[in-house]
Amino acid sequence: MTIGFIGVGKMASAIIKGIQKTGHDIIISGSSLDRSEAIARELGVTAAKSHQALIDEADIIILGIKPQMFEKVLSGLTITKPILSMAAGITLQQLADLTDPSLALIRIMPNMNAKIGQSTTGICFNSQVSEALKALAYQITDSFGSTFELAEKDFDAFTAIAGSSPAYIALFIEALAQAGVKNGLTKAQALEMVNQTVLATANNLLNTKESPHDLIDQVCSPGGTTIAGLTDLEKTGLTHSVISAIDTTIDKAQSMTKRG
Repeated sequence: MTIGFIGVGKMASAIIKGIQKTGHDIIISGSSLDRSEAIARELGVTAAKSHQALIDEADIIILGIKPQMFEKVLSGLTITKPILSMAAGITLQQLADLTDPSLALIRIMPNMNAKIGQSTTGICFNSQVSEALKALAYQITDSFGSTFELAEKDFDAFTAIAGSSPAYIALFIEALAQAGVKNGLTKAQALEMVNQTVLATANNLLNTKESPHDLIDQVCSPGGTTIAGLTDLEKTGLTHSVISAIDTTIDKAQSMTKRG
């Protein structure tokens, strides 16, 4: 199977490194032939002479181009192969309008953890996608993390919860580390402690299948230090702030979709 990438930015490059473990052939086409050849050498893949040459050779096409470039890049191309798009705000219907409504179309939303092979990726399909093609799509997305199939109407919520949230989680980690520095730790010490604790806590929840509330109850002793800190977090509105940030992210994603 030959997988072709049109657009080879940071996310596409991270995904390619995952796909290389599956044994499929990979060809790429970037903004220019010189750039394509340079990236191809770096990644150990093949550069196509043009977007159309890539389309003609590939069995499935992965679009790694920016949403605002879709119309410009796709205009004039003759596409007869299945398409997998990772662009935020470009719906399956919009992709069909830009290409061909009879094509098998797949939409994914990976996150930045793809660069370490641990992306949380959302996926949905149009009605033209066969079971065999779905299996291939899963093989592709599972090669760089975990895949969650969901209705397209839920993509904006997924984008906020899994796509944008690494930035919010990193902000929380940074805040905890700053608190450590304020109380005498070095920044390096505090960051290592916090990173290990966040990782272990997530693994604890995944492995035990306990709810976050269960874990909170286990950590909190009556009249203890943890409940005092939790009470202060709620006094300053942590839960409300997180939910508000997710709502704002979803609103922005929906406005991008409508504008697109």
